[in-house]
Amino acid sequence: MPRESDGPERAIGLEVFYTDGDGTGGVLKRTIEDFVVKEVSSFPPRDDDGRYAIATVTSRNWETNRLVRVLARSLGVSRSKITFAGTKDKRGITTQLMSFEASVEEVRGISIKDIEITDVYASRKHIVIGDLVGNSFQVWVRDCRLRDSGLEAEIDSTVGQLGRIGGFPNFFGVQRFGSLRPITHIVGRYIVRGDFEGACLAYVGRPEEGESPQTKEARAYIDRTKDFAGAFPLFPKVLTFERMIIGYLARNPGDYAGAIGVLPPNLQMMFVHAYQSYIFNRVLSERIRRGLPLDRPLLGDIVLPTGRDGVPDHDKQVPVTSSNLDLVENQVRNGRAWLSGALFGSDSSLADGAPGEIERKILGEENLRESDFVVPRLPKCSSKGSRRELVARFDDFGRKVEGGNAFFSFRLGRGCYATSFLREITKQDQILADRAAYEPQADDTGED
Repeated sequence: MPRESDGPERAIGLEVFYTDGDGTGGVLKRTIEDFVVKEVSSFPPRDDDGRYAIATVTSRNWETNRLVRVLARSLGVSRSKITFAGTKDKRGITTQLMSFEASVEEVRGISIKDIEITDVYASRKHIVIGDLVGNSFQVWVRDCRLRDSGLEAEIDSTVGQLGRIGGFPNFFGVQRFGSLRPITHIVGRYIVRGDFEGACLAYVGRPEEGESPQTKEARAYIDRTKDFAGAFPLFPKVLTFERMIIGYLARNPGDYAGAIGVLPPNLQMMFVHAYQSYIFNRVLSERIRRGLPLDRPLLGDIVLPTGRDGVPDHDKQVPVTSSNLDLVENQVRNGRAWLSGALFGSDSSLADGAPGEIERKILGEENLRESDFVVPRLPKCSSKGSRRELVARFDDFGRKVEGGNAFFSFRLGRGCYATSFLREITKQDQILADRAAYEPQADDTGED
């Protein structure tokens, strides 16, 4: 039987560990500098007559949506004029490519604390979500329970076990759900069930452990009273999106769908995507729990062939049957195909056989139908669904140990989580680890 997780991360579907070691323990993100992410970018072609400015943006401790909002304000444009390939962890130093519907000179002139803009050029093509190859990471894990040779041995044992399946279980990490308040999937669940009031109250209410006293008091006031006009001045300015919802409901009582609709489109999409991610995590956890292989296809599995860029092609899904089982086994073994799990939506494919039994079991427990993921009142929240590889490959892996601290460097494909890889090594609960690293900030800071 696999090792079960007994912490709060079970609430986001992270129910088991794949490897059998006791883990290194330790603290992730003790300092901002302990977590460095550099996007492996796909650069739009340079064209001096292009309408977009492409720039490399390095930020320190900035949440992506808030970063875009502040950049847009600096340029005097709407948020929709700035695009990026993928969201990044807030607590860390991140480098990524962004496109701006602005001049090269304007973008070069941006000056904001803890944000550096470099390598600006013009292009006719802007960046969209997914326009990246992957991300490279440099991460310190501090204060491990083991030291020196013992720490090295534990790391090497875990990495060796993962190497035998060609990677690590491709769980969505806690960042997908909200590092301090992992409730994004709960909001998404309310949305697909048509309960927009429940979605709004889950997002703006429900105080969580680790939040500041002022924030907890403001959220608790909403839970008690639903007095949005009275709550607005109680919410710290740094809670930009909560204030957008509360301000809208104060002006438009009862229009809960409209309140969600005022949020940035990518945040609206994230709610339902996070719910799909939660379901995927539960499916992957159950597959590991039942001892079904992650590196060998079974009858009924659906595999994703490797595309030209070396990553899974999610648009090509191949069911595993008795007639192609041997061929698919060979393709998976040689890294030319990937086993997959459902990201359930209005037009998604489910596996058959034992893998399909797991997917249908989880969907039954959630009482879901395909039509739930068509949301006419919030089109941005509709989702056709897809499938996701069960194993994420890690490349260029390196490690060094200094006493009770361990440094890791590695590269992952797009959409894969460094914290899910490190979770197997440390055996630390992701939610508790993120809360331990969180440093409360003054509630009156930030942009309104």
